[in-house]
Amino acid sequence: MKPLKRNLLIACGILCILLGLIGIILPVLPTTPFLLLAAYCFARSSERFHTWLVTNGLFGQYIQNFQDGRGIPRRTKALAITMLWLMIGISAVFFVSSWWLRVALVAVAIGVTIHLVRRKTVESGANPVVALADCEEL
Repeated sequence: MKPLKRNLLIACGILCILLGLIGIILPVLPTTPFLLLAAYCFARSSERFHTWLVTNGLFGQYIQNFQDGRGIPRRTKALAITMLWLMIGISAVFFVSSWWLRVALVAVAIGVTIHLVRRKTVESGANPVVALADCEEL
């Protein structure tokens, strides 16, 4: 692989990780797509970075579960849905004044809840903190 392409993929992977970390905190920024894109970039550019990503304690297990099609642990689903509704509720009540935006927030929360409930469930595994980020994965 050419050095320029390799360096661009590594830079893109690092940027995606940073955006994914921000997405853990901000309910409007999806984390999962950024982490999966980082894994893709690193798999094609740096075995060292890819290994670090899929084995680190914060979101490595989460990425492996997703890539292997194992699903989301029941506890993580419950925590994600609870946090989703808590954050959407706080946003709708305290920070949004327009009724149509409140309706849109509730619609998004309903859609994400349905999406999470329909995802395959496993009884052990992923880190629940990072799996909160899966809330934005519509």
